Amino acid sequence: MFESLTDKLQTAFRHLSSRGKITPKDVRAGLKEVQMALLEADVNYQVVKQFVREVTDEALGEKILSGLNPTQQIVGIVHEKLVKLLGEAAVPIKLSPKPPTVIIMAGLQGSGKTTTAGKLARYFTRQGHKVLMVAGDVYRPAAIEQLKQVGTTAGVEVFTMGEANPVDIARAGVAHADSVGFDVVIIDTAGRLQIDEQMMQEVQNIEQSFPATETLLVIDAMTGQEAVNIAAEFGRRLKLDGLILTKLDGDARGGAALSARSVTGVPIKFVGMGEKLEGLEVFHPDRMAQRILGMGDVLTLIEKAQQAVDAEEAVKLQKKMLTAKFDLEDFRQQLANVRKMGPLDQIMKLIPGAAKMGGMMPDEFDEREMDMVDAIINSMTKQERRDPDLLNASRKRRIAGGSGTTVQDINVLLKQFRELSKMMKAMSSGKSVSFGGMRLGKM
Repeated sequence: MFESLTDKLQTAFRHLSSRGKITPKDVRAGLKEVQMALLEADVNYQVVKQFVREVTDEALGEKILSGLNPTQQIVGIVHEKLVKLLGEAAVPIKLSPKPPTVIIMAGLQGSGKTTTAGKLARYFTRQGHKVLMVAGDVYRPAAIEQLKQVGTTAGVEVFTMGEANPVDIARAGVAHADSVGFDVVIIDTAGRLQIDEQMMQEVQNIEQSFPATETLLVIDAMTGQEAVNIAAEFGRRLKLDGLILTKLDGDARGGAALSARSVTGVPIKFVGMGEKLEGLEVFHPDRMAQRILGMGDVLTLIEKAQQAVDAEEAVKLQKKMLTAKFDLEDFRQQLANVRKMGPLDQIMKLIPGAAKMGGMMPDEFDEREMDMVDAIINSMTKQERRDPDLLNASRKRRIAGGSGTTVQDINVLLKQFRELSKMMKAMSSGKSVSFGGMRLGKM
């Protein structure tokens, strides 16, 4: 979502760094580019105006202009102000001291509210909570059935009462959770194509049915500035505790994410990526600011790896790699672990400097190449996977025929595998090695 904004910000900073000594005029010209980049990303005008004013005031300070590397210091100021704009720190869901915690999901139809309810349920079950989802949308055709399917996929129970009064359904669902021992209740409320009085009153009545709730508004980040207007209207009528931005992996300009917190005063608590139930991330303003500035996001990358890969299995694989017992079966497992973390292009964007690696941009990575590697290794016998030196010309032709590839594809894969094995062997013996043009230190 932020690719265009990131590119334009980096261009602005490159223009500044190419000038050598920076004058106040250079700073103003550079920040004018930053301002245009933010406006083109659909960030609210008043938000941009305030943001650029704050950055300019600090960037024109004598300390910055006389600094050894003024451009880096200006980037640091922009990062700091972006973090402030996005909310400064992650804001967690407030869990009730007396369970169950009641979470109300509000939002317009088509914002991804029902799927997000399932993602949130999966998020809490992974943390050891017992979650109940309540089907409170009785108007949209098949909404109850959709929530049941989402619940089945998420592995959580769904409470339904057909097309009864939504307020009664919510009360009965929470009472059921209390009696059975669920400690988190997620209520999926009705949405509309646009805000109307009946919908708002209904959600208000559900809110008022419980002494304490956590009301989360789900908004589609791809609706741009309209998403901020929607959030402002919901915030006027409801006790909003947080926002969840969906479709953050889409091709929208990203202005909603940068404007929502500032305009509404309500923190962004989660962001949704993709359709899979694992695609919900806690919103960390500092990490998002790093992504926007093209700095990567190592902490999120580590968290994804921890969720996707079994720790014991990872240790075993690491030992094999460092004792030269790493074979093609292990190589395939390593690739499978990477794929569990999410689409490769998204994972690459979390790596600092990934866009500069070998001149390849993250969006140039083709998932089909991973499929091809998998097909080639699947077409080998167990013995061939354990000892690639067995692969003579006739065996390679057989594997190419079975995998729908060419002998040349197999040779490329074997070359990559041998380079990796050689590198790991050298590192385990305490030598420094060169790989892909980079010098890697001793282990």
